[in-house]
Amino acid sequence: MNYKQNEKILQVTEKTLVIGIDIAKEVHYARAFNYRRIELDNVILFTNNQEGFKSFRNWVLKVMKEYDLDKIIIGFEPTGHYWYNFAEFCRNNDFKYVMVNPFHVKISKEMDDNSQTKNDRKDPKTIAKLVIDGRFFETYVATGIYAELRNIVKMYEHITGCKNVVENKIIQWLDNYFPEFPTVFGNWECKSAMITLKSFPLPSMIVDLGETKVLETWKKEIKQGVGIKRAQSLLAAASGSVGCTEGLRMAQKELEYLLKEYEMYLEQLEEIKAEMEILLLNIPGAKEILEIKGIGLVTATAIIAEIGDISRFEDARQIQKYAGLNLIETSSGKHKGQTTISKRGRKRLRGFLFKVIMPLVGKNAEFKQLHEYYTTRKDNPLKKKQSLILLCCKLIRVLFAILKKGISYDGNKLMSDIRRPSVLAA
Repeated sequence: MNYKQNEKILQVTEKTLVIGIDIAKEVHYARAFNYRRIELDNVILFTNNQEGFKSFRNWVLKVMKEYDLDKIIIGFEPTGHYWYNFAEFCRNNDFKYVMVNPFHVKISKEMDDNSQTKNDRKDPKTIAKLVIDGRFFETYVATGIYAELRNIVKMYEHITGCKNVVENKIIQWLDNYFPEFPTVFGNWECKSAMITLKSFPLPSMIVDLGETKVLETWKKEIKQGVGIKRAQSLLAAASGSVGCTEGLRMAQKELEYLLKEYEMYLEQLEEIKAEMEILLLNIPGAKEILEIKGIGLVTATAIIAEIGDISRFEDARQIQKYAGLNLIETSSGKHKGQTTISKRGRKRLRGFLFKVIMPLVGKNAEFKQLHEYYTTRKDNPLKKKQSLILLCCKLIRVLFAILKKGISYDGNKLMSDIRRPSVLAA
């Protein structure tokens, strides 16, 4: 997966048909070239459906037969999600496909006609020539259980986002109609608070019921943890409430719907997490990863889903680069630029790694000690964020060892950076 430039160029031989495609939502444009950049046929367009793909395949076979070619490389930009179906078609027909960087297309398009013009007929030519020059990359498409893991993580994120929206709307409702509610209940999601919101959410309803009826309603579902003092506090808050008093019938109905929606999302998240656990435990090494203190089910699933099949990596540094955590430096002459991470790679993987490193530093003894060491050491102390990035890279090496070699987590090996200086001093 980590081709050098020469190896990429050597993939295009005199027997290779190079096709550049401009991907769109409904209609794709394609142009065909040989290894010397000579165009072999007229530009064609085909639709993003079975009939269109079939016509593209027939065109490819016709060109290959006419020019006695036996290899094919198809290049295109990763345009949103529109390329997914076409990529699967290529895999099913044993057509090799590669990606080109959209930025490279943008800066290369003027080389032929010295014009900034961008259109569906011009771009395929630019893309094909970038492929011939070896300026392409091969993307990993998750299959099998890894595709299932990616989908379930996306589902979890979507439902979590929907739940957060509903939570905010419930809080807004309370701010409008019962702003004193949080002074009685520290958390509106606790059982007694939920009973209150479902049974008598409006201050006027609480005043009409009285503290005795309120307490009786709580006691039907909660045997301990609520008493007369809590009921009195709620009644006092309701009596002095400054909440809105107009449109209360529909306001109550709105809260009813919001609470039902909130509970639906909670139920869906529990179902997703149960499915997530079943899928994750089918991955060798996943159980050992879950045993690391500070790594939970969702974050472990998200990271493994983004990494994909570990067998395609030969070294942990490849995953580090894949996540965009490799270090880069811009220097010229006597000027030495600042060293930063590249941020070129799988943005989601980088994000999940950074999210999980925070609880790791807080809960995992080894990661906590390393963070303290990196930020307070005498020679070259790191800023806190730099230390967290370094620990993300260490976590990658830990995960790689567990997934690739099937070994268990060993905190003592992780502490080598702290122990090495003392060994050298001795």
